[in-house]
Amino acid sequence: MKKLGDKIILVDGHTRAFAAFLRGFSQIPVYWESEELDWDAYAVCVEWCEKENVRTIADLKNRVVPEKDYEILWCKRCEELDKMLKRKRKET
Repeated sequence: MKKLGDKIILVDGHTRAFAAFLRGFSQIPVYWESEELDWDAYAVCVEWCEKENVRTIADLKNRVVPEKDYEILWCKRCEELDKMLKRKRKET
């Protein structure tokens, strides 16, 4: 977990949290993230999720896709974001 702006976000463990949700858990133990990660990238990812109305783990329920599609829809998108942020940082 991390506070990013005025939001508290889950930065890792989405699959485990979703599996717990499917098993009926309404709460799970979490830990505050202490490492310095690419918070600019996380901010963009949070924006993407908000645009798709994904605000909680429960919102993923009808959005599970095959691994092949996940690679395109999420992983490649994140790779492109990483490239864009690196270019942007070089410019400044």
